[in-house]
Amino acid sequence: MKKQYTVAPVIKNEKMTVTFEDLTSEGMGVAKVEGYPLFVADGLPGERANIKVTKVGKSFGFARIEERLTSSPDRIPTRDVKGTRVGTMPLQNLRYSAQLAFKKNNVEQVMKRIAKMPEVEVKPTIGMENPWGYRNKAQIPVRQKDGKLVTGFFRTNTHELIPMENFQIQDPKIDEAIVKVRDILQEFNVKAYDEKKHTGNIRHIMIRRGYYTGEMMVVLVTRTAKLFPQSKIIPAILEALPEVVSIVQNVNPKQNNVILGDETIVLHGEDVYHDKLMGHTFAISSRSFYQVNPIQTEKLYKLAIEAAQLTGEETVIDAYCGIGTISLSLAEKAKHVYAMEVVPDAVKMAEMNAAANNIDNITFEVGAAEEVMPKWAAEGVKADVLVVDPPRKGLEPAFIEAALEIAPERIVYVSCNPATMARDLQLFHEGGYSVGSIQPVDLFPQTLHVECVALMSRVEK
Repeated sequence: MKKQYTVAPVIKNEKMTVTFEDLTSEGMGVAKVEGYPLFVADGLPGERANIKVTKVGKSFGFARIEERLTSSPDRIPTRDVKGTRVGTMPLQNLRYSAQLAFKKNNVEQVMKRIAKMPEVEVKPTIGMENPWGYRNKAQIPVRQKDGKLVTGFFRTNTHELIPMENFQIQDPKIDEAIVKVRDILQEFNVKAYDEKKHTGNIRHIMIRRGYYTGEMMVVLVTRTAKLFPQSKIIPAILEALPEVVSIVQNVNPKQNNVILGDETIVLHGEDVYHDKLMGHTFAISSRSFYQVNPIQTEKLYKLAIEAAQLTGEETVIDAYCGIGTISLSLAEKAKHVYAMEVVPDAVKMAEMNAAANNIDNITFEVGAAEEVMPKWAAEGVKADVLVVDPPRKGLEPAFIEAALEIAPERIVYVSCNPATMARDLQLFHEGGYSVGSIQPVDLFPQTLHVECVALMSRVEK
């Protein structure tokens, strides 16, 4: 519970000297004045700085650094200041070993504060040897500036495009591809989208690339289905980027901030490219969810498979299965896998991926996890192991209730949001499960995000 101040001990525009005590989960430095927290961008624990208060609230305020007086030993030179301005690399000023420690600490804090389980061990975060150039997917906005197409990213909390061509955390070949596609569209006089006037056509350029296969997909997100001169644009892209196997046009006619629209038009090849993961080959569509860091994803999924402790005799439920990335590996070590996913196209691809990898002991079902799980429970479905990999919002209460009714021996929770994971672990604990150690894995270096694997075991009554 945050303390409410009748009168804050600071006022807007006040200047003062502070020492930063901590980092918020958003990566901002925390300084306290008479116990009142001020959040300050680019402040690291232990540093002293002259600051100026910019906003005062009832529980906390914000300030900016006017002069840094001392520097943390964990501070490193900023690689690209644009990455801080647009929010793609908020931790790039922090030594990588300290980033990993910061993420471990965040998981420990939510386990203490939300799950009320301070006794659960959080292991050191598993990092990367080279924490740069790892992203296999980019969705880059396109705008018009001085009569030319410009690609970049929006300044944090604004719609002001900051021109960028090297995103540092993306596969360098993807960065190169974005520029080449942009310049081809410029050559053929394609107009950029203007979100205020709702005019122009090209909204985003999306590039997806297989880490192991090298196959590339280009997605042109446009306001209208018209793309002229298509007969010249497509050959030009294929000539400039020989690794492209698929070119797709996605049409989003709405005046909103959502990137993809509902209509997909295949301009070259199929709406599919391929990559490999955990020894399996996957077909991936323009709309498919596929983890953006292939090196770390393999580490994450191997931990999840190990936690399941499969001997070949178990029945496993894989919730939120997507295109089958975890399901296929589970199936190789289990008797049978029941998998669910709310996106029909993802289930079609999962079935196709299972067949392509000669795996036939998986039953896929389309539906929301919180609806399918109670149905299976009512039908008397039993499972030895449950594997969940939910979106950031975590698990719905109806899903957890049904999971407790099915009562698997073990539950493996893969999470992209430690806070909702902690909330759900507490509910499972109340339902009769003990929580083992938690393993954070850094899939998103230079950012605030971290993935975790947690194992729960049913307590015998």
